[in-house]
Amino acid sequence: MFKELYEKVLKLAAHPHAEMWLFAVAFAESSFFPIPPDVLLIPMIIVNFDKAFRYALICTIGSVTGGIVGFMLGAYFYDTIGTSIISFYGMDGAFAKFSQWYAEYDVYIVGVAGFSPIPYKIFTIASGMLQADMTRFIIASAISRGARFFIIAWLLWRGGSSFKGWIEHNFKVITMVVSVILIVVIVLLKFMAEL
Repeated sequence: MFKELYEKVLKLAAHPHAEMWLFAVAFAESSFFPIPPDVLLIPMIIVNFDKAFRYALICTIGSVTGGIVGFMLGAYFYDTIGTSIISFYGMDGAFAKFSQWYAEYDVYIVGVAGFSPIPYKIFTIASGMLQADMTRFIIASAISRGARFFIIAWLLWRGGSSFKGWIEHNFKVITMVVSVILIVVIVLLKFMAEL
């Protein structure tokens, strides 16, 4: 099922309304859709390097807007829609762990999740359910999602089409390494603040 969805999303990159589709995929992925917008963003940039940063901006706006919808799902519809989405992805255990982390690290966890390959929708829904501060949630989402998409855009714009295969092959590893570094920095900052 996911392979079929993945192939459909790739075809959207050549669509005359690709920018609209990019926004829609980024929006949906932040609240319920399983395919990350990167799979549409990368081919669109490869086709038109001059619009790399425009596409990254569209992706960021769509993702943050979709994150707000995910937040609302968690805040107002967690018992019905939210639990269904989390269960669909088999993330019940991860959600419980996230709740513990959230109590300790607040929206910093959202910032890390927004950049990492971890399904962002889990964090948007959980943020609403745990009644996070919405302004801080939006700021953390905008910074982390923007960083993710603009880094991809910059790498492709700078390196050209030769980076496409390299990014697709190594993106999860890269984002996990950066996420671990961010987590360590957050823990260190929190520890230093308590001294």
